[in-house]
Amino acid sequence: MWWDAGAPTDSFYQVRPECTDVPKTKFRIKAGKTLSARKWQTAFTPEGYLDIARTLSRIRRGGIHPSIRGEVWEFLLGCYDPKSTFDEREQIRQHRREKYALLKEECRQMFPLIGSGRFLTAPVVTEDGEPVQDPVVLKELGLLPEENGASGGSEMVKEPSGHGPQDKKVIQWKLTLHQIGLDVVRTDRTLEFYEKQENLSKLWDVLAVYAWFDADVGYCQGMSDLCSPMIILLQDEADAFWCFEHLMRRLRGNFRCTESSVGVETQLSNLASITEVIDPKLHQHLETLGGGNYLFAFRMLMVLFRREFSFGDSLYLWEMMWALEYDPYLFSVYEDSKSASEKHKGSKGKPKSMRQFGKYERDNRKNGVNSQAHLPISVFLVASVLENRSSKLLTEARGLDDVVKILNDITGNLDARKACRGAMKLHKKYLKKA
Repeated sequence: MWWDAGAPTDSFYQVRPECTDVPKTKFRIKAGKTLSARKWQTAFTPEGYLDIARTLSRIRRGGIHPSIRGEVWEFLLGCYDPKSTFDEREQIRQHRREKYALLKEECRQMFPLIGSGRFLTAPVVTEDGEPVQDPVVLKELGLLPEENGASGGSEMVKEPSGHGPQDKKVIQWKLTLHQIGLDVVRTDRTLEFYEKQENLSKLWDVLAVYAWFDADVGYCQGMSDLCSPMIILLQDEADAFWCFEHLMRRLRGNFRCTESSVGVETQLSNLASITEVIDPKLHQHLETLGGGNYLFAFRMLMVLFRREFSFGDSLYLWEMMWALEYDPYLFSVYEDSKSASEKHKGSKGKPKSMRQFGKYERDNRKNGVNSQAHLPISVFLVASVLENRSSKLLTEARGLDDVVKILNDITGNLDARKACRGAMKLHKKYLKKA
């Protein structure tokens, strides 16, 4: 229970008994340090205003208790303004739930499997938008003649009114549905939570709706790893969708692809610049090995260390990062373009107290780093990992395969709090040198 000093958290995210090689979670609930349900409740005034400065401090000290993690994350990701009332937030929540219901219904009209409690893992249309009549597909759709007398799968993939048969946006969306399904069945499958079909289909529904909602990015591999915790932490599907959508506002640039580049390459380039400043000898060695593009760090940045930490520790790492990066203007920037422009002009309205900013964000502001230009803390986390493995990389890496192997050895062996502390130290060092 939460008041037991050093209580483990694995019980909150039960692992399937047959999965014996899953790393144990290092994060422990510590009385007086971890943000507990009681401390969370007392952080609000009777009207519902949240003392965000005190909350951020508590999260940095000991993370968030798993029982309240979802609702705290909604604030950290900018879904709600700490200076809003209970009633104002409830109105926003209901509005978003209604909007999600409309989005999901729009998707269901295009593809009736959405919201059915099922999902698929085989392509349903060709590149030209024609229905796939493959028996495997028809079986997944429940449309084989021997199952229900249907004559084929064209009804399931027909175009709704309002979308022409050659609508490229609709075709592109349908082409991603099976890829989402393939990733869903691979995501966090060591957890008992995903033994239930309803939870798998819920993850598929949210990702499918998001791919339609943000058609410029659509769906890319790795998004299921980012969305899965939202499904587990937030019971209402609409709330999980909007929490994921707000996370993607930070990360969608990583997933934007062109014929010649992937969005995350910008962050990899920034990582190279940081390493060159902090550890020029290591940077030179990596360049000599042909790793100057830093593609070996691709996965860490794309899914925010989900593969390097246990499930519980990755959630702890995320909330530590978001608390350090927190910007009290986040909600207004996301919700109101006028507020956004005022912020970038210097926020002439009521300036926020520096205590309401996360420590990483405060350091950036104190050093005059433009909020639009500064790098996410995740880049410094990767740089910190490289710095800590610098000696081993310099002496043992004789090729890129060795670099990958050395970095793979960190899986399950990193401490989230120490990693954030290392990133913060590296960030300060970089600001002084750069």
